[in-house]
Order: sequence, then structure tokens, then C-alpha cells
Amino acid sequence: MQTLTSPQPSATGAAEPFLVIDGVSKVYPTPNGPYPVLDNISLEVAEGEFICVIGHSGCGKSTLLDLVSGFGQPTSGEVRLESVPIREPGPDRMVVFQNYSLLPWMSAAENVALAVNTVFPHLKRNGDASRIVESHLAMVGLSEAADKRPASLSGGMKQRVSIARALALQPKVLILDEPFGALDPITKEELQEELLRIWQEHRVTVLMITHSIDEALFLADRVVMMTNGPAATIGEILELPFPRPRQRAQLMEMPEYYDYRNHALDFLYRRFAHDDQ
Repeated sequence: MQTLTSPQPSATGAAEPFLVIDGVSKVYPTPNGPYPVLDNISLEVAEGEFICVIGHSGCGKSTLLDLVSGFGQPTSGEVRLESVPIREPGPDRMVVFQNYSLLPWMSAAENVALAVNTVFPHLKRNGDASRIVESHLAMVGLSEAADKRPASLSGGMKQRVSIARALALQPKVLILDEPFGALDPITKEELQEELLRIWQEHRVTVLMITHSIDEALFLADRVVMMTNGPAATIGEILELPFPRPRQRAQLMEMPEYYDYRNHALDFLYRRFAHDDQ
């Protein structure tokens, strides 16, 4: 089993990796003094890589992804995409949240179109925007539901709309914040496989938060395991050797799968167990 306790440095003179989280710390002021959420986080992500971040609640996973998305700024350190520091949100980094974030008075197609027309207003004039919306709803299997509003869609369908909306903007990085956390187990597995199929076709770089070890092992190239907060940092990185394309049934028949699963369980529930567990 290959584990890393810290990111491997780039070779001297080599181009900087696609996405770099460089010595990032985040401290919030409180009435009781500074509260450190993240402490000296460093991670290098290759273009097209699928990274899952896992850890207990309160370990700063969402804060870390907020810094990559540009919704927040680090107290110290820097996040860079293609060597350019991230200072604000942008369409090159799209976020899919657990709560879908769809406008309830708009149809599925209108929700996707709003994003496309806002980022690419010139496409609306020549009709390309409509084709992009249609193709991305088809990609997630929602062509027949294009005219339905969110209230008429299931949780899984709403999340498909969110994923279609994000990918329609052709982002360089897709940021997923527990996107399947609110779904039932069957729908969750279906969407995991759908996400993996889409990723294999488009190879967008993915950063995904999850609380599920099995989800992380099924989806990721590497699993970044966070220590507990406050002042959380990267405890270990699991380099997963499982070949792609992956089939869930075949994966779970591999002895190595359970080696990695047990290692992650040991990290989370023995070495970094919450005090109340």
C-alpha cells in the first residue's frame, strides 16, 4: 500500500502542477481569540486527477475547498491554478453543493441556461447556448425532464441538474461538496457511477468532499485524509492502485480494496477518532 504523509515536491525546473495548494493556513477571529481551522496545507493536483478529501466534521474540508473556489482567502499561503493565484470565484472552478442550489421558479433547462448565458453571453445570440444546455442535460439523462421545475424533480434528478449546470461552463476544476450526502443509498450509488462515467469522458479535474470511505475508494485517484480540527492538516494521502474503468462489484472483490479501506478506517476511527466516539 502506498501512502504519502506529505505531497511530493515538483522536480527542479519542471512546470508547476496544474493546481497547487501551497502552505495554506486559515484562521478566523473570534471573541475568544484566533481560531485556526487549517494549518499549513500543501497539496499538488495534476490536471484531470480525481481527488477525494475525507475527514471528520469540523476538520476544515469545506473551508479548504472554499479557498480553491475563491469564496475565501487563506490567512497565509496561496492557492494557484495553472500558476495563477486564486483571488476570487470564477467559472473555471465550478462548485456542486449538497443542497443543489437551483432556482425553484426555473425549469431544469432554465437553471442550466442561466449559468451558460451569464458566463458566455455571446453564445445566446447564435443559438449555441441552447445546444450546450440540451447536450449537458442529455449527458446526465435529463432530456425528458428539461421543462420540469425543481419541485417536480427527485433529489437525484436535482443533483444531476447541478452537475450539468457546472459542466456546461467547461470548468478547469469541478468542486464537489458532499454532493450525494442527502440521497438514499441506491440513488447515491447510481450517481457515483454516473459521475465516474462523465469524468472518464471529460477528464475534468475533480476535488470532492465525502464522509464515505467506500465512495472515496470507488471514485478517486488519491484520497486526502484530514486530521481533526482545530488546526487541521493533511494526515495521509492514499494513492489508489485500482485500474480504470472501475466496476463496483469487481472492485469489492479485490483484496487490496479492503486493505485500503481498513487503513482509512484505522486513520479515521482510531488514530484520529473524535473524542466523543
